[in-house]
Amino acid sequence: MGYLGTGTLTGTEPARAGGGAERPRLGWLRRLAASDDARRLGACVAGFLLLAVMTGPEGSSLAPTSGFSGSLLHPRVFAFIGLGVGLWALITAKRRYGDRARRLSEAISAAPRRLLPNRLARYGIYLVALAFAIVYPMALSQFWQNVLVDQIGVYVLLALGLNVVVGYAGLLDLGYIAFYAIGAYSAAYWTGALPVHPPITLNPFWAIPLAIFAAMLAGVILGAPTLRLRGDYLAIVTLGFGEIIQIVATNLQSVTGGSSGPASVIPHFSVNLLGVHYKWGLGDLPYYYLLLGFVVVILVTFHALEGSRVGRAWTAIREDEVAAESTGINVLKYKVMAFSIGASTSGFAGMLWASQVGYIDSTLFTVQLSILVLVLVIFGGMGSLPGAVVGAAVLQWFPWFLRVHPLFGFQPEDLFIYLGALLVVMMIFRPEGLLPSRRRKREISLAEHGEGTADAMTEPEGAEP
Repeated sequence: MGYLGTGTLTGTEPARAGGGAERPRLGWLRRLAASDDARRLGACVAGFLLLAVMTGPEGSSLAPTSGFSGSLLHPRVFAFIGLGVGLWALITAKRRYGDRARRLSEAISAAPRRLLPNRLARYGIYLVALAFAIVYPMALSQFWQNVLVDQIGVYVLLALGLNVVVGYAGLLDLGYIAFYAIGAYSAAYWTGALPVHPPITLNPFWAIPLAIFAAMLAGVILGAPTLRLRGDYLAIVTLGFGEIIQIVATNLQSVTGGSSGPASVIPHFSVNLLGVHYKWGLGDLPYYYLLLGFVVVILVTFHALEGSRVGRAWTAIREDEVAAESTGINVLKYKVMAFSIGASTSGFAGMLWASQVGYIDSTLFTVQLSILVLVLVIFGGMGSLPGAVVGAAVLQWFPWFLRVHPLFGFQPEDLFIYLGALLVVMMIFRPEGLLPSRRRKREISLAEHGEGTADAMTEPEGAEP
């Protein structure tokens, strides 16, 4: 019995020892799986795998699982897994080194003014950037020149105009693309391309002031009765205005031509003055340089406007509308002014676009385009002119970059999925935008510490709409 008991004990002892050796390993795995880092990594990778499925091929009735297999059993899945791991690494770095990264970002943002205190030196940098913008497009292929004009150049104008409304005055406009449509149809009308004919047919250059005036007048008509509203109420009204313009342009075929467009081709820009005869044709570079010239003029004008009395009034309204009104600022007047200036820039962009492409499709002026332009402004940095330019350039270049790299399997209908994911990441790591203005960055910092709000888009608590 003693031998059997001893044998039993000695026989079971190694098993217990072995079990004791396994427990730490399993415990380490459990602790790893239960850690916050592992959960975040799993969530990031799972989110990008879901994005891979959403943007992958569609299934069919004959092969219902082909959508999953074509998305998850394709080399493109490794790109999405890498993006998920990269997002997890950024989140981890932000948690561990957030304060250090914030101090570094502030130092980098302040470096240009420390290194270039002289205004002439800063103007020299601007001239170098302008020279680069003039020379570099000549080295691009025909495809990228077309993207530079149709996608980047026009949307830079749209972003600059909406930046006045959203970034300077803090007004949420979801029907901004309606003014773009008004400018385009004004170009078609005054050049004699619509079914209804104008009293006099004009060169597209002479139609520019009329298109700007029509868009500005529409902004005043919409803004005067509705800009007493704030927050969600204003957003809903502007959204409805954008939908109304598109529906009218589509259904009023006897005037606008409907979805089939104008009755004849909208002529290109041309110059016949003092012996100078030049016509912008189908080439992209001439229109690019025309857009570049107008963008420079608008940047200089809006920069001067930002530092003027009007710009300071917009800042006061954006930061605290009630306090601005109590100090004697005519809030409605300056709101309408911001709305009409933004609308005129959008109408001008529509005028240039219509003359360049030669036709108008009313189904293009959707609310998605208004949201897209708003995303460009938010991504670049609300209230920042360089931010609006860089945000429009980056986000309009981004889908075409995905399209020419088939690894991502980009489809045009997936654009807003990619932009949504990019905007979520942006809001986590840099909510003020890529190139924020100093004032806007300070507002967001104060809002994060509970000292006021970041803008006047939201309605103050207890206030009447």
